Amino acid sequence: MSTIWYYTVLIFESLLGVFGLRLYEEPPYKVLARPSEAIEIRSYAPRLAAEVALDRESGADGRAFTLLFNYIAGANRGAQRIAMTTPVDVTRPEKIAMTAPVETERKDGAIRMRFFLPAQFTADTAPAPADPRVKIVTVPEQTIATLRFTWTGRDLPARQQQLIAALGATTWQPTGEPFGLFYDAPFTIPFLRRNEAAVLVTPR
Repeated sequence: MSTIWYYTVLIFESLLGVFGLRLYEEPPYKVLARPSEAIEIRSYAPRLAAEVALDRESGADGRAFTLLFNYIAGANRGAQRIAMTTPVDVTRPEKIAMTAPVETERKDGAIRMRFFLPAQFTADTAPAPADPRVKIVTVPEQTIATLRFTWTGRDLPARQQQLIAALGATTWQPTGEPFGLFYDAPFTIPFLRRNEAAVLVTPR
């Protein structure tokens, strides 16, 4: 019965997700500044995540997502089912220049994907993954700049460039490589989706 209930809830949440309605838990954050309408500077407390890093090759995104979904669906010691959360944190092997003009350089490397775990879990209580490719990590306290956009997320590199360029006119400077935060499923109506280009920042 617990399995049936778990997937019933997922289906219900997915149906609402078609219209951009989100019931998933999201890591809390404090907004430190809004340099523009679409950009936020956020402070996140340390949080726990399940993480997968794979070589950058065809289908890596899908395999990483499947490994993480299997983990929360019970592929862990104790076969414990874990509620889905948002956002999905994705870093791809692209390096964005930190000054204008902004250039993108593709490089070899791994894709890293994270599912943040519900706040009820700690490093000691999170169930151990059954697959060694899934790691439980503690993401440290972070200050992140985000640029929100909709549609498919395929224009993420361009949005990352836009974010880095926009930060040049603010009191915040990037301190790492940009990444993506995705809050909706692929079947969500495109103009209702919430995607974010993001980068770690520090005051200038």
